[in-house]
Amino acid sequence: MATPFKTSLVAGSLLSVILLAGCVSKSDFDAVQAKNAQLEQTVKAQQAEIDAAKAQNTRLIGAIKYTVNSDLLFAPGSWTMSSAGKDIIAKMAAKLAPTMQNKLVVNGFTDNTPIGKGLAAEGVTSNEILSQKRAEAVAEFLVSKGVKPELVSAHGFGEANPIASNKTTAGRAKNRRVELGLAGQAG
Repeated sequence: MATPFKTSLVAGSLLSVILLAGCVSKSDFDAVQAKNAQLEQTVKAQQAEIDAAKAQNTRLIGAIKYTVNSDLLFAPGSWTMSSAGKDIIAKMAAKLAPTMQNKLVVNGFTDNTPIGKGLAAEGVTSNEILSQKRAEAVAEFLVSKGVKPELVSAHGFGEANPIASNKTTAGRAKNRRVELGLAGQAG
């Protein structure tokens, strides 16, 4: 006949065996720990690759731009788009609108020729204002052709950032331009 002490001892031993069976050996634990360290290193390497790809994407976004001479888009001293200018931008919008996911920035630039009395009478008192109005005209036309308004912004820089000398007629013509460039993912 079993005494309560023997029963407790057997039950305790049995419980210890059951509990120990649920434990992992030191070598198994070390193997799992090594595998975990290896996986952490793999994740870090993959994150570094992702970060590098993001940096590359960012560099490309700033590098892609389409430049149109303002003389093709606007009459001199105007921000109303010409028929020829509308045709140029309409062709671009037809290609962009259906699949566009990135933001598009329309940047306007002018030469350094001072603003005339006619423009000043219309409230355009600087080349920066004229370039802003031209950039906005192109952006609004893009939207009228199906480009999502939340994906387009316009900025005027006036005579800042010339790409040619303003000392020659040809140089000033190059500086009067509108640039359309990718600005990044919409979000």
